[in-house]
Amino acid sequence: MGFTLAITGRPNVGKSTFFNRLLEERKAIVDDISGVTRDRQYGVADWNGKNFNIIDTGGFVPHTDDVFEKEIRKQVAIAIEEANVIVFMVDAATGITHLDDAMAELLRKSSKPVFLVVNKVDNNDRMLAASEFYSLGFDKIFFISSVSGSGTGELLDAVTELIPGEDPDAEASSDPLPKFAIIGQPNVGKSSLLNSLIGQERTIVSEIAGTTRDTIHTHYKLFQKEFILIDTAGIRRKAKVHEDLEFYSVIRAIKAMDEADVCMILIDAVKGVSAQDVSIFSLAAKKGKGIVVLVNKWDLVEKETKTAKEYEEMLKQKLAPFTDVPILFISAKEKTRIFKAIEIALEVAENRKRRIPTSELNDVILKAIQSYHPPVVRGNPVKIKYVTQLPTAVPSFAFFCNFPDDIKQPYKNYLENQLRQNFDLKGVPVRIFFRKK
Repeated sequence: MGFTLAITGRPNVGKSTFFNRLLEERKAIVDDISGVTRDRQYGVADWNGKNFNIIDTGGFVPHTDDVFEKEIRKQVAIAIEEANVIVFMVDAATGITHLDDAMAELLRKSSKPVFLVVNKVDNNDRMLAASEFYSLGFDKIFFISSVSGSGTGELLDAVTELIPGEDPDAEASSDPLPKFAIIGQPNVGKSSLLNSLIGQERTIVSEIAGTTRDTIHTHYKLFQKEFILIDTAGIRRKAKVHEDLEFYSVIRAIKAMDEADVCMILIDAVKGVSAQDVSIFSLAAKKGKGIVVLVNKWDLVEKETKTAKEYEEMLKQKLAPFTDVPILFISAKEKTRIFKAIEIALEVAENRKRRIPTSELNDVILKAIQSYHPPVVRGNPVKIKYVTQLPTAVPSFAFFCNFPDDIKQPYKNYLENQLRQNFDLKGVPVRIFFRKK
């Protein structure tokens, strides 16, 4: 299961800035008005070679004046329920407020580890003032400045120590059946797809967005095929999250993604691809999941002669750079091509487990390197001597060479394309590493 860190704290203590720093990208809109966090507040961080999900719960507080006590209680409850570790953020510039006290009281009752993080400690006076926060009664306390990043390293070290080490073989041994997660925005037809596949009304399907509240696992055995289907509640954009249930469903969809081997990402053919679809896709790719893109409700689209081909081209442009993914046009309602979708998902699950013998790998790839050498670095030719596949859950390849740090993205892309052309890795993200010989 994915390890999840939740960031809580009253408005304006700098949760979004800290969140952005962890993700190293400006995902949330950060501004000085309380409650401007409008963006999706989840992402994947990587520290010390360990991946974990981060949720910024601050964005889930409605923008109203009476927000405080009640909403903040809700925010803390959500964090306590869904996260493995909680970062409780306070602000050295304002000192302890009654809201901080109220949150501290709730968090002290939790059995989950809580890290008290005092933000905006950017000079000595602040450091002295910050010591008052010891009185909140948490034994793990960190002083940081999320704007400059000072102190965040120690905090992340402490967080990753709690994450169990990845056992590369664990994934293979624990459950031989491949797990497929059906993921997509509300009302795109996830439950209809599940029902059409299973042939019975296992989940309630209705036209109201968000009727599926939780993840449901279904063991599937038909036509000599066997796998587990994970049905998730819709991932939806934050601006539309009006009730806590929605909020839980976002987290659960991400957790379902963590559990799955292959994510079947549903897109509404009529509405087209939204930014949210692209972010779901890239989150799945970043987590190293197999991906099948299903364009649902294709029966409702006006057809010309080459519609499907054009639609596929358009999709690939939006999903770039990772375009080696199967794209299928289906109708969950009419049951068009839905069994084909399962066949393809099973193939992708196989591709993800693919192990390429080292001799075969070197035969093919060294030839490709001969025909297109890596660029020369500071007058020295870059020599790649040898390549091997690493024993990980996601196909990963190590290239041994004399200047591993100097190989640029375009050449990495070339090597990835060669791997894809010669070995069937369709639908699977590939990791490439360069190591010193």
